[in-house]
Amino acid sequence: MLMRTDPFREFDRLAEQFFGTTTRPAMMRMDAYRDGDWFHVHFDLPGVDPDSIDLTVERNILTVRAERRHPEVKEAEQVIAERPMGTFSRELFLGDSLDADKLEASYDSGVLSLRIPVADHAKPRRIAVAAHTGRRAINA
Repeated sequence: MLMRTDPFREFDRLAEQFFGTTTRPAMMRMDAYRDGDWFHVHFDLPGVDPDSIDLTVERNILTVRAERRHPEVKEAEQVIAERPMGTFSRELFLGDSLDADKLEASYDSGVLSLRIPVADHAKPRRIAVAAHTGRRAINA
């Protein structure tokens, strides 16, 4: 199972919009779903250099970090600056039912996609039921 680890992220986002301050790295938007024996996670990271993406797993915590830099434009007056720049970060708790050692990652068209398999011990399995057909002896 996949769980979000930061319940206060929305408060920080609202404070940043209201006060115009950044209290932590910008959040990356995410979708996650399960398809059979795989969990799929997609992060929106448009304009991010793939070399700046860093994925780490430590004690079932998946950390995704990426950086989008300001374009180097000399002697230009910036008129509008709405796109978030800098470091983006997101942490996810990977439950024991996922096999983080077999995690797969790819980056295409501004989307970081992860595939995480369900661990073998967490997959549904059939249990055989032994049937005894012998009769019990009745003492007379």
